[in-house]
Amino acid sequence: MLLIVDKTTNPYWNLSAEEYLLTNVKEPVFRLWQNENAIIVGRNQNAIAEINTQFVEENNIKVVRRLTGGGAVFHDLGNLNYTFIENKVASENTDQMFQRFTAPVIEALNNIGVKAYLHGRNDLLIDGRKFSGNAICINNNRILQHGTLLFNSSINNLSGALKTRAEKFIGKAVQSNRSRVTNISEHLTAQMDIVQFRDYLKNFISSKADNFTLYEYTKEDIDAIDNLCKEKYSTYEWNFGHSPKYGFEKVVKFTGGIMELSMEVKDGAISKLNIMGDYFFTKPTDEFCAHMIGVKHTAKDIQQALEQIDSSEKKACNPLGLQAYFSNILLGEIASIFFS
Repeated sequence: MLLIVDKTTNPYWNLSAEEYLLTNVKEPVFRLWQNENAIIVGRNQNAIAEINTQFVEENNIKVVRRLTGGGAVFHDLGNLNYTFIENKVASENTDQMFQRFTAPVIEALNNIGVKAYLHGRNDLLIDGRKFSGNAICINNNRILQHGTLLFNSSINNLSGALKTRAEKFIGKAVQSNRSRVTNISEHLTAQMDIVQFRDYLKNFISSKADNFTLYEYTKEDIDAIDNLCKEKYSTYEWNFGHSPKYGFEKVVKFTGGIMELSMEVKDGAISKLNIMGDYFFTKPTDEFCAHMIGVKHTAKDIQQALEQIDSSEKKACNPLGLQAYFSNILLGEIASIFFS
């Protein structure tokens, strides 16, 4: 077994390493890794539907899509991630895979007095509260199973980052289940910090292996992971553009009147947009909507597009700028209707 303890906390790189190890390494792997503040969304999820956009922007939280299925999870430096990569066992179903790979983690926790257990198919709980979500990806005959281990994670940031008005989104995207959560540190019988916990888990898991090698990435490994990070995992196209087509609706009453927005987003960009309401205008709303087609559905891109429209109108000697389309409604108010 190759034992890997990663030093980087870059979530783009760490998720790139997961794919590289799954598709290029033949030996069994046990990996421990941490991410700085990030939301890691499931392979088939609608990224926008899973995040509190304003909170994520304000707190510089990265959003990264992973290879495995399941729901969105929040990572910070109070969370330790673990990964097993091994060959698939013939006739083993996904329930049995989760049981196989979570068993040593549960044993390690029970060994230090933490009464952890597997609940349902892929969650680990302590006293009915979730501290670990797990997910699986299969590539040919290889299985990658990874999971979170909330040790002393910020529960406030976790709740804030994932808080959404999910019922506003219409489409095929899988919505995440929200659960009551807890930190492992709250249940320890003896004090331990996350580094000590990481080292304990590393030693416990490796002691169960027939043999293990503490593995350091080669230059070739690093170059390949760097390239995967650059070309895939740090790109908008992978993290947001991969989201399934979805619709979004919102109605807001501003001082300048009611605005009712309805739009469709495909490949992460606005493909259809309709705005109605009782606001006043001097330029047609359809013209504004046409300007917004193709704009990426992120707070930054929406803001830039609105500023560009405002600037273009003023350069065309229209002093009202963006308010020619929506009288007495401010640019920031217009931007806000594009998100839950």
